[in-house]
Amino acid sequence: MLKKSFVLMVGLAMALSLVGVAMAAGPDMNPKVKEMLSSARAAVKMVKPEVVKAAIESKEKAIFLDVRDGGEFAAGHLPGSMNISRGTLEFNVFGKIPDQNAKIYVYCKTKARSALATKTLNDLGYKNAVLMDASYEEWVKAGFPVER
Repeated sequence: MLKKSFVLMVGLAMALSLVGVAMAAGPDMNPKVKEMLSSARAAVKMVKPEVVKAAIESKEKAIFLDVRDGGEFAAGHLPGSMNISRGTLEFNVFGKIPDQNAKIYVYCKTKARSALATKTLNDLGYKNAVLMDASYEEWVKAGFPVER
C-alpha cells in the first residue's frame, strides 16, 4: 500500500510539473519571459548534446546538472547527473557545488529552465557552467544513455 501511494504521489508530481512546464513554454508565454529566455540563451555558452555524451562516456571530471523538479529527475536523467531544481538553485548550489571553477553541463526538459539556470550560475560566479543545446526529450529521442 505504501509503495502504491508513493508511486501515485510521484506520478502526480510529474504530471503537475509537466503541465506547468507546458504552460510556461507554450505559445502564450509572456513577452517579458520570452525576452528573459532569449537574453539568457544569448549570454551563456552552449554545447551540443554530443559533447555532453562524450564527456559522460570519457568520464570527464564534470557535473551534469539537471534543473528539473525531483519527480522529473526520478523518472529519468543523464547518467551521473545531480539534481537541483531551478526553483531552489540559488539557495542550494553553493552547498552542493562548492567549486566555482567546476565544469557544469546544465539541462532540463525544454531548455528554458536550464537557460535561466546557466545564466544564474554564471552570475553567481560559476565560470564553467554551460547550457546543453538540447532538451532532455531530444537527448532521449537521440538514443543517448539515461539512468532511471
